[in-house]
Amino acid sequence: MVASILILGGTTEATALAQAMAERGQPAVLSLAGRVARPKPQPIATRVGGFGGVAGLVDYLRANRISHVVDATHPFAATMSAHAVAACAAVGVPLAALTRPPWTPGPGDRWHRVADMDAAVAALAGPPRRVMAAVGRMHLERFAAQPQHFYLLRLVDPPAAPLPLPHAHVVVSRGPFTQAGDSALMRDHRIDLVVSKNAGGTGARAKIDAARALSLPVVMVDRPALPARTDLASVPAVFDWLAHTQADLGV
Repeated sequence: MVASILILGGTTEATALAQAMAERGQPAVLSLAGRVARPKPQPIATRVGGFGGVAGLVDYLRANRISHVVDATHPFAATMSAHAVAACAAVGVPLAALTRPPWTPGPGDRWHRVADMDAAVAALAGPPRRVMAAVGRMHLERFAAQPQHFYLLRLVDPPAAPLPLPHAHVVVSRGPFTQAGDSALMRDHRIDLVVSKNAGGTGARAKIDAARALSLPVVMVDRPALPARTDLASVPAVFDWLAHTQADLGV
């Protein structure tokens, strides 16, 4: 059995991996960034908050005798993922990422792909529209540069401070969502444009399917570039990787 595993979490994939670790009796810690006020209960030890950059993560790996790290953060958590690559390289701890494949456009999709969030904001220049901004609360201030629009926001927690957007409506809800539910939400608020990160996976896909069904355009933000690392697509693949690296290390 591997000594102790650090899971960098915050996604449905991280939760599934934590459950599998608990079922196998594998010592592991799930680390959450702390951006959600009420995170889901987890079946393994959990820590909340940042590490203090690469140096802080290096200290944590050494102090807690972490043997492996699995990065199961959101595909847009680029800073944390880059820190994990650097810290694991510095300490010599094997690292793999449990990733979800990105969405790809299909028949009926009306995507306008942009490179980053600033480009998404720029794409909203023009007359007022009714926009579903499915980008998370961390990016909302950027959209204040386009205040002419009505914004529909779906957040896990109620806003702790006044929104930076003069015309907005907040729906507090936690996924996974359904295409039927998101279609109804878009119709009720007369949405005519969706802004979304290309998060991939199934839990957040409903809005993309709903936009296609309603023939709505989608401003789709591409994923950020990340350092080279081992990418794995499933929980069983993670356990295969753990077994192989354990053998390679002579454990």
